[in-house]
Amino acid sequence: MNPVSHPWATRLAVLSALALLTGCSSVEKTPTSQAPMACDMQGIGRLALDAQTRIIAVQNFKAGDEVRLANSPAPHVKTAVDVCMVKLVVGPGHPGPAGAPSTSPGIGIEVWLPARDQWNQTIRAYGSGGWAGGFYADPTRIGQGGGGNAMFLGAVQKGYAVSGTDHGHGGSVSGRNASFTMNPDGSVNTVLWQDFAERSLLEQAVKTKAVVKAYYGKAHSRAYFDGFSTGGRQGYKLAQKFHGQYDGILAGAPAFNWTRFITSELYPQVVMQRDLGRTIPNAKLHAASALALRSCGGTQASWGFLLDPLACTYNPARDPAALCAGEAGEAGVQGTNAQGTCLGLKEAQALNKIWYGMTRDGSAPDPAQDNGRTGSLAAQRGQLWWGLTRGTDLTALAGEKEPFPIASQVVALSLQNPRIAQKGMFSNATGNAEDGWKALSYSDLVSAYERGLAMQARFSHINTDSPDLSGLRDRGAKVLSYHGLSDQLIMPQGSLNYFDRLVQHMGGVDKVQTFNRLFFIPGLGHTGAFSGTASVGLDGAITPSSAVPLPQPATGRDELFNALRNWVEKGIAPERIELTAASGNLSLPICSHPKKAVLTGANPNVASSYTCR
Repeated sequence: MNPVSHPWATRLAVLSALALLTGCSSVEKTPTSQAPMACDMQGIGRLALDAQTRIIAVQNFKAGDEVRLANSPAPHVKTAVDVCMVKLVVGPGHPGPAGAPSTSPGIGIEVWLPARDQWNQTIRAYGSGGWAGGFYADPTRIGQGGGGNAMFLGAVQKGYAVSGTDHGHGGSVSGRNASFTMNPDGSVNTVLWQDFAERSLLEQAVKTKAVVKAYYGKAHSRAYFDGFSTGGRQGYKLAQKFHGQYDGILAGAPAFNWTRFITSELYPQVVMQRDLGRTIPNAKLHAASALALRSCGGTQASWGFLLDPLACTYNPARDPAALCAGEAGEAGVQGTNAQGTCLGLKEAQALNKIWYGMTRDGSAPDPAQDNGRTGSLAAQRGQLWWGLTRGTDLTALAGEKEPFPIASQVVALSLQNPRIAQKGMFSNATGNAEDGWKALSYSDLVSAYERGLAMQARFSHINTDSPDLSGLRDRGAKVLSYHGLSDQLIMPQGSLNYFDRLVQHMGGVDKVQTFNRLFFIPGLGHTGAFSGTASVGLDGAITPSSAVPLPQPATGRDELFNALRNWVEKGIAPERIELTAASGNLSLPICSHPKKAVLTGANPNVASSYTCR
């Protein structure tokens, strides 16, 4: 099937044009009032939207109620405020055999509405993580299960009308299974790829606004999108393609460059299988990261993370304290480490490859000469993507037991062979996952990387890497992006690379910063719920997340989202945002890139000691 001529490609283009031409802009200066609709199936449940959309459930929760439907699993979160929840399905979905992962009734959407006297006239639409999914299209269950309601409720308590979606396919809330992307005959499911990558984002925006207007009797004043990881990618897809829908977009750890970076997530496992014939024990990975912290952290090493890990060039192959006693390292170094967490020379060299990032032949340069820190790939070295920053927890990608599931799935999809995926994490009528990734060579992984790029049309341009944000710029909307420098899944260099490409395409740093700003956050790992990050301490142990300054979700502090609102609504462009550790014993500023926090005062543990420059 030619995806360019697929009817959904045409429909998506028409929907996008209509959204812009018919005033589906997120700002309505003089909203038209109408009679509010009641929170039940006889009221808002009868809202007529379009022929493809049906409302499947409406539930009114009073303050103190458990937020649950008939089949919602525990734990059940209680709401502190009155809230109306509306569940919709936007078809046509993808018909097929009952029970097949590729069969879908359509895009499930939930809209959560605070009481009319508590609404702040603002929409806050949320993105998803991983492959999305959930129970949004099930009238008997809450979309994100039981405890997953906390983020939505936290925002509702602050007065926001909130929405979320399964992005076109249901089932598990883990977001780690891509079986929906392959038809039973093994072909690419272009319909659900498009729903996942693009169409669901437009439908979520348009349907949320319609439900909000029906319930409150008037349109919203402002609309924002808030996404992390896959949600960050979704934010940039909206900025690139559906720029008329939101006034502001908060994009955390954006998973753009999807097939590029996710294919490279499997590289650490390929390095260890090919170079060592086995994985490196987790305890050794933690110990090596601790040595990198000690080497590059200076007086701040005790934090458990580096202020600027991209500047760290630590090389365990030339560190006597890393190498096993008697082990000959590089440049004539002799190992002195008698602990069980010491490294052999080949293990140390494998870590340098993992830190540097994916190359065509599995090579890596001396980190003192090139540690992969920049936003430009080193073509002369055959570098295809970057590696994790030094000091970051390596076990998410280089763990001793298994790869990151999504990485093996993307490689399986690019090579159109489900057997390559991690066992138990991908199923298809033509074959199930069989851990075939273990046999991949360096050249096999390069083939998967190149095939992923070649298949972008069939994957509905999931890479989301266009540097053209002229539509968003011209409309006056804003994007605030941020990325943790201790991200253990999505390499922050990818965000740096995209920003550099924006600067080149859109006329320079000053012009880009009028509509798109990027903040790097030391110590922030990859946690879709923003609950913390696993940092590696100087002793190689994992330290509590409370030691790390983190942006908080809607249930707690909201520094980054508030900065976005101030930029959109008051014209105050964010230059410096201060973050405070949950423990209260550490505060740091984050600076609008390309500025960085530089220690200019006496106390490295307080934000006032740093200058952005």
